[in-house]
Formats: sequence, C-alpha cells, structure tokens
Amino acid sequence: MSKVIKLRKGFNINLAGKAEKRLAGDIIPETFALKPTDFHGIKRPKLLVNEGDTVKAGTPILYDRKMESVMFTAPVSGEVVEVKRGAKRKLLEIKILADKEIVYETFPKKSVSDIAGLSREIVLETMLKSGVWPNIVQRPYGTIANPEDNPKSIFISSFDTHPLAPDYDFLVKGQEKYFQAGIEVLRQLTTGAINLGVNADAEVSPVFSQAKNVTINKFSGKHPAGNVGVHIHHIDPIGKGDIVWTVNPLGVIQIGKLFLEGIYDASKIISLVGSEVKTPQYYRTYTGACINRFVEGNIKSDNVRYISGNVLTGEKVEKDGYLGYYHNMVTVIPEGNYYDFLGWLKPTMEQPSFHRAFGLLGFLNPKKEFVIDTNTKGEERAFVSTGVFEKVVPMDILPTYLLKAIMAEDYDEMEGLGIYEVIEEDLALCEFVDVSKHDVQAILREGLTLMQNS
Repeated sequence: MSKVIKLRKGFNINLAGKAEKRLAGDIIPETFALKPTDFHGIKRPKLLVNEGDTVKAGTPILYDRKMESVMFTAPVSGEVVEVKRGAKRKLLEIKILADKEIVYETFPKKSVSDIAGLSREIVLETMLKSGVWPNIVQRPYGTIANPEDNPKSIFISSFDTHPLAPDYDFLVKGQEKYFQAGIEVLRQLTTGAINLGVNADAEVSPVFSQAKNVTINKFSGKHPAGNVGVHIHHIDPIGKGDIVWTVNPLGVIQIGKLFLEGIYDASKIISLVGSEVKTPQYYRTYTGACINRFVEGNIKSDNVRYISGNVLTGEKVEKDGYLGYYHNMVTVIPEGNYYDFLGWLKPTMEQPSFHRAFGLLGFLNPKKEFVIDTNTKGEERAFVSTGVFEKVVPMDILPTYLLKAIMAEDYDEMEGLGIYEVIEEDLALCEFVDVSKHDVQAILREGLTLMQNS
C-alpha cells in the first residue's frame, strides 16, 4: 500500500516561459560532447579515443581510474573532432561530429521474462560496458554508484518541481515496456525495495501508475517535493554506512532499451524554456547535444544566460555549449550584468521572493509568472541566521547549522546534522532565499567532498 506524504515546507518559483506540450520535431546538431565535469567524483579520467577516431553510439570513450569497470560511452556515432582540456590539462569535453544516421554498438537482446532470470553479474557486465551505468547515482555524496555495492534500496522520482521543469509524463509517453524492463533490471541490483515517487497533486502517467514490482509513494507539496532526496528522507532515511541508489525515469527507460533492443540509445526529449525564448517547446535529440540548433532564431534578445538544466541547479553554458548528461531542459533568461542601486532592499511587485516584504505580488497573486534575470541584487556578506532555510527544506535537518559546520570543517557536526541525506539540489532553494548571497551549493559540495575523502 502506497504512502501519501504531504509536505508543508518549500517554495514554488513561478517563471514565465513554460514549454507548450508539443513535440516540435527532431534536432540533431552537428556536434555532441561527453563532459567528464558532469559527473561528481571523477578525478582521474582515462581517455580511450584520440582526435580523428570513429566511434559508434555505445563505444567506450573514457573511464575513471578509480572505478575502471564503469565505461562512459559515445552518445552518437561519428568522428571524434576535439578533445578539449582546461587548466592543468583537465579533461573538459570530448566532441563528436555526428553521423547523419546513428550507428550503434550491439549488445545481447533479452525479453522481460529473460531479464528476471539473469544473474547480477551478467546484468552488471552489460550495463557497465554499454554506458548506461552513470544513470545510477549513489546517496550519500551524489556520485556515480559503485557496482560492487549492494544498496539498501533504489529510488526513482517520476516528477520534477524545479522552475520550468519539463513534464515527465510527456517525456516518457509510450515508453511503458522500456520503463518496466528497466525496473526488472534494477531488481537484480538490490535486495531492497524499488521506490517510485509520484505527484499526488496531478494525474500520473500510465508509465508510472501501472508499473509493477515497485513501491509507489505519493508526495504533495511545493518544490522540492519532486526531489528524490526528499523522498528518501521520508521513506528510507540514510544513516552512516547506508547506501541508496537513485535513477532518473529517463535513465530507467534507457536501461530497459539496452536489454530489450540491444543498443545504448541516448535519445531523449528535452524542453527549451525561459522568458527569453520566443516559442518554448519540446524537441527530441540525444544526450550531450550542442544547444546552438535549438536556440538559433528562437531567442528574443542577445543579452541572455543559457543554462543547461534549470535556474536553480543548472550549468551556465555558451550559445554553442552542450547539454549536460543529467539535464532534460535548456533554460534561457535575461543576463543580470547591471548595477541595481539598493536592489535587494527595494520592495518590488515584479520579482518572486520568499520574503513577503520584497515580493508581495507573488503572495497576492500566486499564479503570476515572473521574468527574472541573473542579478543577485547584492554581494556576499556575513552569514545572517534568519531561520529561513529551515522553512524551505522539507527534511528533518538544520541547513544553517550544517552549512556552518561545513565551513568550520567539523566532521562530527556535519555527520550529526544530516550531510549524508543531501546533495546540491536539496539545498538549492536555500541559495535562492539567502539574503547573505552565499553559494550554498558550492559550500555543500565542499562538505560532501571532505566527508567522502575522510
């Protein structure tokens, strides 16, 4: 029997530029990129290809020496045209000039009934070689799961409450058999439950509502109600020594396709959204796509910020940048490169704010869609304890004290205050409501790295 959990804490940021539920078509840019920087914890990547090499979709591109069995493979077929490095020769991007027709590496095909009879070793071997394994993320730390671990449970969130987030029901429409096959594969990787979180405030897609061999839990509330970390906290909390794995629904489908079709299919539907987009809508493409074809001729002005992902946790990219591995959306909002005198002090009717004194209209008219830019309305200042963080995080932790413990590098306090339960997306709202302008997500990642290396 499923649980229904009503969350009282949180905050919805209602922005202009939502995508119309319409698939505009397929866009296959000239180039795609695999970015090691998309994955936390990769420190010593080993490159397996050189410029000029030809690859298929599913051909190994690199691996991390710390976990050599996990292969990162090409999302499309084509020619490796550039290996981009940064300071100290840090590997940033492996760019592939895509073929007009994708050619795939092939793997053994299985039926759903066959999958149930596979051993864990065979399942792992196929997933690790093909490139689907990075879809599985470990909690704590938010790093790629170690295939040698046996997680106590696996969590999937079927909805996203981030600003302008795509509708997962639209993204997975018609993928029932692949999603179920992915569930059957994941069942071979844990002796615990597979938990599927669904939105109690909306109609649930048949892909999720009719899924078998999962425990369905319903969540109701404001953002971050859709975060898988919130689901874990309320269903199967993480303590010291515990390991839980999480998978995005599109990752589950990708895993299912690998076993049913015998290919690594990196295709996905993404949304182009934001107030600066002329026609926000959905497109079908592949992981790591260059965003230039999506935004060309569809942007209202030149002074904009391109974000791979959402406005809270996404990554700033250039107009010819690339879609992140875990991202299903590209957001375009105005650039805030201007000085706003007393900007953070002025009450306004045009900006969303958790603080009523600064964003009254958002409370008087909760359906109003706002246009926001990237201006922070002030610089970083002393850490002011207002108690507001605790009002937007629907978890039994104390974010203010946790962040201070991280800054003091107090390992015992970090552990006691719940650092194992959170990653960046879980505290991203704290960064939005913080009057002290701290980079909360960067501070948290520093703490997670300290704990992981301790």
